[in-house]
Amino acid sequence: MRRLVSSGSPFEEQIGYSRAVVSGEWVFVSGTTGYDYATMTISDDVEEQARQTLRNIGAALAEAGATWADVVRVHYLLPNGADFEKTWPALREVFGDVRPAATMLEVPLMDPAMRIEIEVTAHLGQA
Repeated sequence: MRRLVSSGSPFEEQIGYSRAVVSGEWVFVSGTTGYDYATMTISDDVEEQARQTLRNIGAALAEAGATWADVVRVHYLLPNGADFEKTWPALREVFGDVRPAATMLEVPLMDPAMRIEIEVTAHLGQA
């Protein structure tokens, strides 16, 4: 079984991807940024962007039937690696007990306003 999950972001239709794809027991959440999809605004603050990104991912996981406890892998992408530590409080709130395998990469993002992008993989029923 393959099921597509959309957040309603216009980027999904414009680029041609899904916020998440459920494939069997696996949930693959696309790289997600800190846009508030209801208003299509994004904060200048990297910690607030991380928090909004996590809200966006949390909504996709819920629609896919997953929870944070099901997350087994996370990738953090930041254009400025020095910003990563500023996001730790928000990340710890979600992943502190889950402790998925994680990687942080310093890479350019699609829009200079984007200061963090997060991608997760979850395995259903593992929590």
